[in-house]
Amino acid sequence: MTTLFASHALLPDGWAEGIELDIAADGSIAAIRRGVEPAGRPARILLSAPANLHSHTFQRAMAGMTEHRAEGRDNFWSWRSLMYRFLEHLSPGQIEAIAALAFVEMQEAGFASVAEFHYVHHRPGGGTYANLAETSERIVAAAHATGIGLTHLPVLYTYGGADGQPLAGGQLRFGCDLDRFERLVEAAGAVVAAHLPHDARLGIAPHSLRATSPEQLAALAASHKGRQMHIHAAEQPKEVEDVVAWLGARPVEWLLGNLDIGPRWCLIHSTHMTQAETEALARSGAVAGLCPITESNLGDGPFNGPTFLAAGGRIGIGSDSNVQIAVAAELRQMEYSQRLRDLARNVMLTAPGSVGETLYGRVLEGGAQALGRPSGAIRPGLLADLVTLDADHLNFAGLRPGQFLDGWIFGGAEGAVRDVWSAGRHMVRDGRHVAREGVEAAYRRALADLVDRI
Repeated sequence: MTTLFASHALLPDGWAEGIELDIAADGSIAAIRRGVEPAGRPARILLSAPANLHSHTFQRAMAGMTEHRAEGRDNFWSWRSLMYRFLEHLSPGQIEAIAALAFVEMQEAGFASVAEFHYVHHRPGGGTYANLAETSERIVAAAHATGIGLTHLPVLYTYGGADGQPLAGGQLRFGCDLDRFERLVEAAGAVVAAHLPHDARLGIAPHSLRATSPEQLAALAASHKGRQMHIHAAEQPKEVEDVVAWLGARPVEWLLGNLDIGPRWCLIHSTHMTQAETEALARSGAVAGLCPITESNLGDGPFNGPTFLAAGGRIGIGSDSNVQIAVAAELRQMEYSQRLRDLARNVMLTAPGSVGETLYGRVLEGGAQALGRPSGAIRPGLLADLVTLDADHLNFAGLRPGQFLDGWIFGGAEGAVRDVWSAGRHMVRDGRHVAREGVEAAYRRALADLVDRI
């Protein structure tokens, strides 16, 4: 049994002072005691730690490489072409080293778990590795080394665009027909079961409508009942236009009308929806996976937050391209994108109260649901996915407990994260991941070799 103390904690029934919490050997919360004296222990603010519901870890190595304007207008599609060229040189060892650093940074930022949307399956040019799950094994190895809670999502990516366009260039590393994909999922599942703790999960991710087909989506939905299902949807106007020309319906409209979209689904981005689609997606019980920093970086546009929340929708956050990994910054960017569009303040809540606390609570719930992870609150029986903030941080001076999350998210309280537990594994101590030194050294070696070949 591990016991920790917090001067303040956000529990399901609100803020409490003088909290002592026991973590059982299985990584779950065993007991909570209130009104405990600090006895000289550091002042800490204890929170349930959120899940990162959407990540492509290999793109962490591209941060800073794509901010140079080329001739003409840069957009998502020009960024994607640069990403494909980057992929031509990425080895399995480099994939593992980059993933490990991204996982370390996620935990240091306050995330306890991650859904890795993994589509780099094959060799450059599309040839398969002797082990079909080679690169999934590398993601699992990175999760094992860093202790993060992993929901691994092998991705089905069959076509280069809507209406069955062939794969080309960097896409060849992603390619699977349905039979190969099912074998890959089986192999990846065996690796997850053999090498990760009991809190790890295996889901699946048809990449998008444009990279799959209606027949494939129907087959996956039938053969993987009960698994978490993640899919990109309506990220870009061109994607919407292409799907309408092909299927006669917008992406979210088609998914809701042709598949049993429900609580085990997570639709990533869902940026370009009509009001009717927004309300229908909210009613489905699926999670909208929002990645505000990446969506801003790529010029995707803002999600229709107020309408979605008013209809009872569930949201979570992801770091996606990992251009910046930061819990507080994702939530701040989410709210600010809505303010800029609506020319209003305090937009992403449906009743009076703290914006930061409300947003944080929503992404705790939505992230846990999207990962299929029994977490998202400080409650006995749930996984001990926990984060502490330094209560003595200057940004919390003068704030009451009900303002702590606003101070962290909107006050820019850099360095406030002190500890993170992932299913009871104490991976961040005094603001630094316990494996950072070795992981960072491996990342530097991998990047030195990669840059020499790009």
